Amino acid sequence: SLCNAFQWIQYGSINNVFVRFYDVSTFAIDWLSMSYMLVYIPLLFPVAWLLDKRGLRIIALAGSALNAVGAWVKLGSLKPHLFPVTVLGQVICALAQVFILGMPSRIASVWFGSHEVSTACSIAVFGNQLGIAAGFLVPPVLIPNVEDVEKLAYHISVMFFMTAGVASALFILVIIVFKEKPPNPPSQAQASIQSRPAAEYSYVQSILHLLRNANFLLLMVTYGLNVGCFYALSTLLNRMVIHHYPGEEVNAGRIGLTIILSGMAGALISGIWLDRTKTYKQTTLMVYIMSLVGMIVYTFTLSLGHLWVVFVTAGSLGFFMTGYLPLGFEFAAELTYPESEGTSSGLLNVSAQIFGIAFTIGQGQIMDRFGTKAGNLLLCSFLFLGTVMTAFIKADLRRQQANLENEQT
Repeated sequence: SLCNAFQWIQYGSINNVFVRFYDVSTFAIDWLSMSYMLVYIPLLFPVAWLLDKRGLRIIALAGSALNAVGAWVKLGSLKPHLFPVTVLGQVICALAQVFILGMPSRIASVWFGSHEVSTACSIAVFGNQLGIAAGFLVPPVLIPNVEDVEKLAYHISVMFFMTAGVASALFILVIIVFKEKPPNPPSQAQASIQSRPAAEYSYVQSILHLLRNANFLLLMVTYGLNVGCFYALSTLLNRMVIHHYPGEEVNAGRIGLTIILSGMAGALISGIWLDRTKTYKQTTLMVYIMSLVGMIVYTFTLSLGHLWVVFVTAGSLGFFMTGYLPLGFEFAAELTYPESEGTSSGLLNVSAQIFGIAFTIGQGQIMDRFGTKAGNLLLCSFLFLGTVMTAFIKADLRRQQANLENEQT
């Protein structure tokens, strides 16, 4: 997940450098990030079906294999005229993401007991965030903004070789280490799912149950609004920072890193908090409100001319916005039990990808015409809408209820 997320943002974090190297528009480089979102939408359902029918191991193998293949394909794009090859490599990595992104809540449920499942999910989501953090930090350091195209190609090749090496090593490790499930179910809820006869389970029925669940539908939209804003912010961060602070590519990457690192702390704290308190609705609403406040503060401090202020406001925004990711997965697992976590988290991710594409294109266009503040205000308005909708979700904690009833029995 880390390696795959790194490849998602490695172009966007130094957008201006790749624009010059491949001689394409900033919008074309933005699409390298958005390809991840676009590919995910049609392929979620077949992959979620595969996860239910074939289990975790086959999904992990497919995801890590595609991730490694995509990384090696990119090594064939080290000349300015070979932009289509880099697009192909990125699309293969985007295919890998479809397999990888739905795994955290499924791994947490299959391998961990009821008192640690939320913490496990938040640590698994961590990997993705760590990859985005590396994607903001490493490319600006490895690839300096130089004029010489030959020199630029050499620096890009170093990054691509390193990524391909790591992705290949991870694929080998998955083959050797990754197991399907533990010998015994870790929780009563998981035991009752595993003991259910296969004939009783229908994938189409499972999706229909989810789409008839009003609380889940509300969560699906609110999750999409929040995470879609995060995707747009991450993709366009380099452009925003360089617009106000020319020549600060490395610091733009560091601001992205600050957003992710503080968000990882937020994700871990929210996971531990959920395991202790089981206050899913209250925690989700609180984190959503703070994401909105953080976005408003970031919007109005970006243009003040002080980079340290941007670091502070972006960090506080990341703490809540990224901290929301595992909250959404776990709240969905509670609202939709005994349906598969792979399907519920997959639908959340589809919502996030759709909003992510819309927000990235919309904010990019608004930034080009009316400036960065107008683009960020667009995100603020949608976060406000998401906050209001979150207040209407009822805390129908079905998984907790199943565990409690089984303990009493």
